Order: sequence, then C-alpha cells, then structure tokens
Amino acid sequence: MKYNTVIIGGGLAGLTAGATLSKFGKKVLLLEQHHKPGGCATTFKRGDFVIEVGLHEMSGLTENGSITQIFKMLEVDKHVQFEKVPEFYGVVSNKEDFVMPHGYDAATKALIDKYPEDEKGIKRFMKLIAGTRKEAINLPRSPLKRKLIYPLMPLLYPNLVEATKHTVGSWLDKYITNKNAKLDLIAHIVYWGDDPYTLSMFYFAVPFSGFIENGGHFIKGGSQLLSNYLASYIQKKGGSVLLGKKAEKIITNNGKATGVTFRDSFNENSKPTTILCDNVIANCAIPLVPEMLEEPYASELHQKINSKTNSCSLLCMYIGFNTDVEKFGVKYYSNVFQGDISTIKDIKNNHHGDWSKRRFIFVDYNKVDSGLAPTNKSEGVICAVDYIEDWKNLKQEDYKAKKEEVAQVLLQRLEKQYPGIRNSIEYYEVSTSKTIKRYTSNPSGSVYGYAQIKTQIASKRFRNNFLIPNLYFASAWAFPGGGFEGSIQGGFLAALQMNKDKIWSECDNQKYIDNRIVQLKERKTIDDNTLELSFSKPVDFERQNGEHAILELINPKLTELDLPYRWLLINSNGEGNNLRFQIKLDDSSFSKSCELIDIDDEAIIYGPLA
Repeated sequence: MKYNTVIIGGGLAGLTAGATLSKFGKKVLLLEQHHKPGGCATTFKRGDFVIEVGLHEMSGLTENGSITQIFKMLEVDKHVQFEKVPEFYGVVSNKEDFVMPHGYDAATKALIDKYPEDEKGIKRFMKLIAGTRKEAINLPRSPLKRKLIYPLMPLLYPNLVEATKHTVGSWLDKYITNKNAKLDLIAHIVYWGDDPYTLSMFYFAVPFSGFIENGGHFIKGGSQLLSNYLASYIQKKGGSVLLGKKAEKIITNNGKATGVTFRDSFNENSKPTTILCDNVIANCAIPLVPEMLEEPYASELHQKINSKTNSCSLLCMYIGFNTDVEKFGVKYYSNVFQGDISTIKDIKNNHHGDWSKRRFIFVDYNKVDSGLAPTNKSEGVICAVDYIEDWKNLKQEDYKAKKEEVAQVLLQRLEKQYPGIRNSIEYYEVSTSKTIKRYTSNPSGSVYGYAQIKTQIASKRFRNNFLIPNLYFASAWAFPGGGFEGSIQGGFLAALQMNKDKIWSECDNQKYIDNRIVQLKERKTIDDNTLELSFSKPVDFERQNGEHAILELINPKLTELDLPYRWLLINSNGEGNNLRFQIKLDDSSFSKSCELIDIDDEAIIYGPLA
C-alpha cells in the first residue's frame, strides 16, 4: 500500500496541506495522534456548552487575501460560517475604556482622539502595518528572485524592511511618546508573544493589519468545524485521515523519505504499521522530528534547531454562564485587563508575576452568533500568557490545587470589574501549558511554535524541505509562523512547493482499512433514562487493558450544540464479538443520535482506556 504523501499531524497546517494536495489529485494519508483533527483548532463538550479550545478571533479574512483565496479554492466558504466580531478589542479601565475599532481610518481616529500628541506616530504606525502586510504578500516566493532584488529592498519594500529591523518595543519607543498609547496599541500582545522587546515588529504587523483591515472573525460552532471540514475534504478526494494514530518513524532510503511507521495512540497492544509514500509532511512540532529520523538526519536536524527559542504558552479558563453577561457590564467581544503595569517595559515581568496582577483577555463569545451555547446561556474564556516551568514538578493533587487557586483569583478579578457575573457561572475549567503539551505534544506547550523574535522570522524560519529533499515542514514551528492565519498559509505554501517539485509516482486506489470502524449490532432500552448500544468489537481490542473507550458516531443524525463522541464505560466483559455501551438519555444531540441510530450504522471506537 502506498500514498503520494503521508502527513504527520492533523493541525491546521497539515489539514490545509492535505486538502490542497488532494485538490491537486494526490493520494494523501494524514495521521493524527488525537481522536479529533485540528490541534489547537478543536472543541470539546461540557454540559450544555461546546468549549472552544483555541480560537478567540481569526485574522486574515481580507478581501482577495491569501486565506480568503485558499478557502474559496477548497470551498471552505460554502461549508464553514465566519462571524465578524464587533470591534478588534476593548481595553477596560476604572476610568475610561479604549476601544480599538476595525478599519484603518476608524482605528487611526480613535487613537488620535485619545492621544493627539502622537498623531504623527500613530499615522506612521498604521502606514507601517498596512504596508508591511501588502509588501509581505507581494514579495517573490522564489529565493533566486529575492536574492536578485535584495539590493533594491529598501526602495521596493520600505515598510517590510523597517518592520524586520525592529522589535515592537523598539519601534514604539522610537515613534510613540505616550506610554498609555503604547499599551493600548499592543493590548493584544498575548496573541503573538509575551515580550514587546523581543517580538518582531514584522510578525506583529502582518496579523494586526489583517484584524484592522477586515476585522477579526470567529468560526460559528467553533474551530473544530473548520478542522472537520478540511479532514472530510481530504477523504472526499480519495485520501485517508486516521485519528488516534501516532507516527513513530520516518523511513529513509538513499537520501529520501520513503515511508512512515505509526501505531494506535489508544491501544498499547496494537502493532506498528508502515505506509510507503513519495514524500512526507511533518506537521508536528519540529523538535519532535529528530526522534523519528535515522542517522545522520536526526543529528543534523537536532543541530539546526538546538539554539532555537520556543514561544510562550497560554493559560485558558473556559467559563459557561447561565445568562448573557452583557447585563453585568461586559461591553466588548475581547476585553483586555492590563493588569499592574505602567509601561510596555513592565509587560514581560508581569507575565511572570502574581495572578492577581497579571494581564489577561476576557472573550465574550455571546457578542457574536458563536453557536457554542444555548440561547439562554453564554460562554466566555479568560486567556493569559503561561509558562510550563510554573507547573513543573507538581504532584497531580498539587497541580489541581494550583489551577483552582489561579481560577479563584481570576474569577475574583472578573467579579470586581463586572459585579454579579460570578453568580451566573455554571461551569469553569482551567487549561495550562501542560494541558497544551499533553494534547498537542508541543514542547513547553508552545502554541506559536518557535518564538516570533527577529532571528526566527520570515526567511530565518524553517521552510519546506531543508533537510531531506522530500521531507517538508508545515506547522506553527515552520514558515511563516504561528496562529490560524500563519498555519493555514504554511500548509498551503508547502503543498504548492511539493506540487512544483513533482516528487510523485503513480498510486492505486487501495486505502488503509481502519479496523476500529464498527457497526451497530443491537440497540435496546434499559429503562426510561438509559439506552444500551452493542457494536462489533474492533480487531486487537483487549478489554482487560482498560475500563473505558471513546465511542464516536459516524454520520450522526443530530449535531447541534454537541460533538459526536463520548468517553464511555465498557459494560461488556470483552468476551465475544461485541462491545456494549450504556448511553444516558438526555436532551443532547449525541443522546438523540444514539436513539435514532440504525442497525449496521457505523461508529469508531478508540481504546481501551484506563
């Protein structure tokens, strides 16, 4: 069995690359260790709420922009709905809020109205970010062409050159005088990095201008819908997406990658499988790739990345409310709490400081038609910079206690700003850098890959096949960088390069058969509140190794405000040919789908799990 391309990892870059290659007629196999695609572009279910893992607002959906064109090519725009948020962000204060609106003219006016003494610098800022984005998009892709025009760069790409010379902090200190104006300009820095004096002005300018030009957007129903659609596109075009499969080794022969060996992520008894291919895309974190390579490539890659700096991580506190929180005074979609800082020089230390004084952003998803909560309820998230070092060497009970301590501090601060909001909370949960590392395998929980500092941006970022001719890199760790916009662009550009390189051979239509896909054999009612479903048992499923399994319905009848899977107790003893699961009957779409499922309908079972 052979595929044109095997993709290791199902994050947005891997999904976009796979969908683009499938569009080009290539036979693609995507391997994702989690039981759902998307990486940080995923959701999970808690009570009445669909919890958005990573997306707060997405940049890049500009008219005729690259993301817009990619989505049109892959028909994303026909299947995924994007909701424009009301304003870029609001900085909340006990005195006077500052609102950063969408649109260059509106944003310029808002800033000058508040800081008239910095009119010249504010106009220069807007010109710089707009010009940097435009020039970055128009920069020739060919390294040879870029080399030829290098002497003319200051003339042809003046904003790009200026932005790459500066950090955000150095540029603001040079052109903006009012310290509060600087703080308002980079109120959203958590979405790019943790320190304005190391964060590249180039990397900051490109997505910032995307937000200003056409607004931030949220995916209705959560980012999982985008990830699911891209995965389904690969399959519709003849490819395969295998979830719960972890790549272990990239096979090389005569200086080329020739295959990938993987194993089931949820079944320790599973045997390794090797699939041959023409080329490989590493969508996983680049620091994980040396472990998969043979020598000398493992040492060569390790040497190349050894000096690189990882980005910060994020702490997210997911909150479900039993009402619309606007009644408590929440005015904006994205509400910035500046914390205990006076100047931008305080930001780095503040991100390492006491949680009672640390900067954070509170997002109110109810300001758009998010599709995450019932009409009488709402959902929000608190997001702040986080570092895995702050959670190391903690026992499980100490880790949980520290998370709860942080949660209570943040809730107290939220209540102080919006009196009464705390009593409306129905659910809350904290994820940390350790959580991100656990589910995505990103070292340090680094959501942005390598830090977007001056020495690790643009052409200095790893790109495509720099190690082995047919091993390509596409992720937040590679070119052009992190975030939804950067990852999607990176996956698309990798696919374009692969199509240009033409490292392909003929493949037949034979596809990997996933023996975890099973059929419903029996359905019976236990009582008024319980339904029992009996499915055929997957091959190599050994009941004694776990008490639970993940049951995911394929093509569920209903999906509104729900996800098609549950972690369930296995009610059968594992003997015989079937596995039995008892489903609690409630008003959820999953429960109703289980009631409506037909005999021989398919599901997939991941496990067994302890």
